[in-house]
Amino acid sequence: MSADLVLTGLTKTFASSTAPALDDLSLTVAAGTCTAVLGPSGSGKSTLLRVIAGLENPDRGTVSIAGRDVADVVAERRGVGMVFQRSLLFPHLSVLDNVAFSDRVSGMPRARARERAERYLDTVRLAGYGRRRVGELSGGQEQRVAIARALAAEPAVLLLDEPFSALDPALRADMHDLLEAVRADVAPTILLVTHDRDEAARVADRIALVEHGRLLHEGTVVDAYRRPESLRAAELMGTRNAVPGEVRGGMHRSALGEVAAVGVADGRATLVFRQEDVRVGEAGDAASLGLVGTVEARRPVGARSEVTVRAGALTLHAEVPSVSPLRPGDEIAVSVPVELAHVVAG
Repeated sequence: MSADLVLTGLTKTFASSTAPALDDLSLTVAAGTCTAVLGPSGSGKSTLLRVIAGLENPDRGTVSIAGRDVADVVAERRGVGMVFQRSLLFPHLSVLDNVAFSDRVSGMPRARARERAERYLDTVRLAGYGRRRVGELSGGQEQRVAIARALAAEPAVLLLDEPFSALDPALRADMHDLLEAVRADVAPTILLVTHDRDEAARVADRIALVEHGRLLHEGTVVDAYRRPESLRAAELMGTRNAVPGEVRGGMHRSALGEVAAVGVADGRATLVFRQEDVRVGEAGDAASLGLVGTVEARRPVGARSEVTVRAGALTLHAEVPSVSPLRPGDEIAVSVPVELAHVVAG
């Protein structure tokens, strides 16, 4: 059922704005994999999905599915399924007939369409719900039915436009588990739009970071967190530490020390690293970069706490256990392992 999705040079500008919603964006999603498109509001994520689905026409660029340019293919014949933030189910139809809808529209006999619908309800773990009305479902169940309806059309590509953002955290976690099960059952090619970094990391094989319609970074989940392609990409992934410095002869030099700068040209550059990777109370050694500073602030972050450490003009952020005795005014050593620090240009 899955197929490669290849986007090349997509550009789209709406009449209401001079800035492009998509700006020469190219991206490849391999058959059977899931890529999460992550970016702030207004970055072009939903426009990207609408162009792929055929609901908007790009000014330039191509959309290719299974090696076929679908520019002249109408939306309903592209082999693309789409699930939105709202389920958009038909309230006058039963759950079973909602899922069977695409088959019925294509002319399949009712009995056969319903038989297939039962199979997809089982895929989304809603076996036995077919006779219910839409109004009897919870929000999470509605989204499961919407996914089943999309899968029943056997799309080559499944587009998910923030389908879980309206659900509470527990339901979202359930939906993430469901998506994993769906991928194991039918292996669709998935492009998921989300604002949530944790969601992207949980369900996707790769992450594409988008801002102002441009692709800033594309790679594995680990790459997005540990090896972003730019300072802005690091910021979008929630990295709190950015240490300015300079690259000379392949080495980055900053207030923290020296570290290899692979693939970065000589000139100004920034050392970035995750706050959860900072070691508190440990001085730097040959395998790490470090300094001594003063705790400036502390605030809770879920079950842990984030401490802000000031050392001269440099500010660093670290995460510590909630039971840590650190408090503002304490002098501490902080360090980060060399292998967890990454240099980006600029």
